[in-house]
Amino acid sequence: MNVELVAQMFKNYRSNVLFHLEGASLLRAGWSFDKTPRVSFPTVVARYRDRKFNKTVSYVGYNAFADATTRGQIRNAFEPGSSVVGNWDIMEGLLDYTFASLGIVGHDGGVGRPIVMTEPVANLGYSRKTMTELLFECYSAPSIAYGIDALFSYRFNKGRSGLVISSSHTATHLIPVLDGKPIMSNVTRLNWGGYQGAEYLLKLIKLKYPNFQGKLTEYQAEEMAREHCYISQDFDREMSSFLDWSGLEDRDHIVQYPFTEQVVVEKTEEELAKIAERKREGGRRLQEQAAKMRLEKLIRKEQTLEYYKDLQQRLVNQTKKEIKRLLDDDEFKDEAQLEKTIQELEKSIRKARNKDIGGPENPEEEVEPTFPMLDIADDNLDEAGIKEKRHQRLMKSGYEARVRAKIEKELEKARLAEEERLDNERRENDLSGWLEGRRAARQTLLQRIKDRERLKADLGNRKSLASQMRMKTLANLASDQPGKKRRRGGDDDNFGANDDDWGVYRTVAIGEQSDDEEEEDLGAGLKGVEAQLLKYDPSFTENNTLEAQSDWTQSLIHAFLRGPRPFDPESQQEAHQIHLNVERIRVPEVVFQPSIAGLDQAGIVDIAADITNHGLAKPADRERVLKNIFLTGGNTMFKGFEERLKTELRAVLPVEIPISVQKASNPVLDAWRGAAQWAAGEDSKGAFVTREEYAEKGAEYMKEHSLGNAASF
Repeated sequence: MNVELVAQMFKNYRSNVLFHLEGASLLRAGWSFDKTPRVSFPTVVARYRDRKFNKTVSYVGYNAFADATTRGQIRNAFEPGSSVVGNWDIMEGLLDYTFASLGIVGHDGGVGRPIVMTEPVANLGYSRKTMTELLFECYSAPSIAYGIDALFSYRFNKGRSGLVISSSHTATHLIPVLDGKPIMSNVTRLNWGGYQGAEYLLKLIKLKYPNFQGKLTEYQAEEMAREHCYISQDFDREMSSFLDWSGLEDRDHIVQYPFTEQVVVEKTEEELAKIAERKREGGRRLQEQAAKMRLEKLIRKEQTLEYYKDLQQRLVNQTKKEIKRLLDDDEFKDEAQLEKTIQELEKSIRKARNKDIGGPENPEEEVEPTFPMLDIADDNLDEAGIKEKRHQRLMKSGYEARVRAKIEKELEKARLAEEERLDNERRENDLSGWLEGRRAARQTLLQRIKDRERLKADLGNRKSLASQMRMKTLANLASDQPGKKRRRGGDDDNFGANDDDWGVYRTVAIGEQSDDEEEEDLGAGLKGVEAQLLKYDPSFTENNTLEAQSDWTQSLIHAFLRGPRPFDPESQQEAHQIHLNVERIRVPEVVFQPSIAGLDQAGIVDIAADITNHGLAKPADRERVLKNIFLTGGNTMFKGFEERLKTELRAVLPVEIPISVQKASNPVLDAWRGAAQWAAGEDSKGAFVTREEYAEKGAEYMKEHSLGNAASF
């Protein structure tokens, strides 16, 4: 609702009337003979202490948005989302600024002129009483009159009988009027206006872009609603096809927020060629250095091999004591270890030479080793023999493990071949059953991929169950008994004694529900199954594959978030864009379907039908009202509002009753103009409460008239 202030100054200057309309969005002020208000500004005040001048400074209206310091101290005179004054200090500051802007400075700060003020339908008695006291006591107003802005607008547009639908900043009211008098007992209020619509749009945008880098404000949301939203003539049908690719380029509106793009300096072709040449030269130098290091290493190995072979020759015909001394000097246990070292060096040298000359590597088959010491009892061995027997036992265990792994690998290969053979037989004998099994396997793989992605997302959220279980596991690692503190110096730490203990690292790394199967390449398995379905299932096409469904040109989510264009995460420009598509019709649709926004009320069509069918007893009155359905208020300025309302009413009202819908010539300013016109006419003479009546009857006293609230319904 707009707060407007109009003062009437007759040409003979013998009578001056100050007119003021109260609301929660803007305050407009001027003289009653003005065609437009002289001042207009938001109902906000910013006050802060200026340390430089050591005084308190107040900024009113648009001045409060001057800089960050004033914006942080902004206070509104009204309760958020309502037309009820909640801060009377701010309201007094607004009135002071208004009177000063109009040049009204009377004796002792009084205005000395009658005041006309608008108020919402069914205004609270406390709000009217406090405003009356403020104007009489602080500004010495000689008289005051109150009226409803929607009725002023209706009067300005020459309305006599009809249904006034006023959808303004904080609410929507439906007021039936007969012969210029409102039927206040049938007035109905819908708790939805421009403020709620902007707030709803802001919530939708924040849900749509939870990580948006720009700062979203209510003022920006109001501007976006005014510029981009419209009323759909068939909401359900248009919503179902709004994100279709055909025509989405025009339906998707982009709001660009300020951004700073990262500047990438592009190099010339000559500079790129020089860089490439430096890279090639650096690569050649690295290759030469690597070849030189390999050659030096090969020479050292050949020298070592020659030394060990010479040592092996010197051991021939030596005593055991001398052999042991020579082996100990080179840190060998026995001649077998020396022989093994020589064989490994020969193998390494042969492999290095083949690699340098580019020849094929010929892996030698592993010769089955012998372990003669294992057949000798420990009683027949000395200490060195027992050590050698233990060493051979370990060597035998490693050899047997390699043999088992080789056998298991061959068995696994045979099993896979057998499974493939059986799968081919099943496909040839029962193709339909085989296809059902492939489809089920594909769904299982898709679900596992989704579960894994969901688990990764949950691990990034500290409040998720997966993160809580991981932290619980970390907290319990220090003790086998959760909740029991470990004592310093305790020797009860046996972690690792059981093989299952090491699985805790996998749990901590990737979640509580992980197992060995999670390590498989699910993507490769899914592609294999989809390849089989593409080959043998005629109903399964390329468009059904996961890769095709992940394509942004086929994604409904991408169309909703980014429109019909590709998205570059590295682009700061695209990261600071808001795409408005379905929100353009969803936000203004609430006045027709309040349940969309969770509002437990009927829409304006149902309310209008109820007023005309049940609130008006006479058919003649019903017909007079429906012949002139009048729209006023800034929230009725959405494109298509009149056509949609007429279509909806035609569907719920009798066919024989004519319906006519018209909009105010200016839905925003007609209330101010109508009030100014009324203040200058004869109809307003008996509507003013004088200062003498205020002193005698109190601030609660009010006078009823055809454009104001009633004392009681």
